[in-house]
Amino acid sequence: MSDAHGLRPPESVWDYPRPPSVEPDDRHVVIRHRGVTLADSRGCRRVLETSHPPVFYVPRDDVRTDLLSRSRKGTFCEWKGLATYWTLVVGGDTVADAAWSYEAPAAGYRRIARHLAFYPGRVDLCTVDGRSVRAQPGDFYGGWITDEIQGPFKGGAGTSLW
Repeated sequence: MSDAHGLRPPESVWDYPRPPSVEPDDRHVVIRHRGVTLADSRGCRRVLETSHPPVFYVPRDDVRTDLLSRSRKGTFCEWKGLATYWTLVVGGDTVADAAWSYEAPAAGYRRIARHLAFYPGRVDLCTVDGRSVRAQPGDFYGGWITDEIQGPFKGGAGTSLW
């Protein structure tokens, strides 16, 4: 819920659950790189996990999947299962592992099947309701920091043992 200025109440990442939860989010999400709109959606899912900014998962139907190719990289999440990574190619610019997905997520996370998550630090611009997103520190988690999200956040130097 937003106020009259479109601002949402503060959310502390330390109030998020563990294991993570998945919630629908109907705000307008846009992802761009090199002047090309990669995704445009009002039907995203947010994954909320203790100490992490939310990750926005965009429905595949709202993503330019023709610009993505499957990467060799794979990781495993104890909650969501095996992650598949996607390399982005736009106008001769290649961005390795710019996005990821869970092609066959674990039972509690099936709502993010057929969705893609993008690292906001690997593309030129991610916005939520027209406001720019800041990337979560570090190069692993891919959280989206919007104005209402409050830390401190796991991911940066010295936080791996939190």
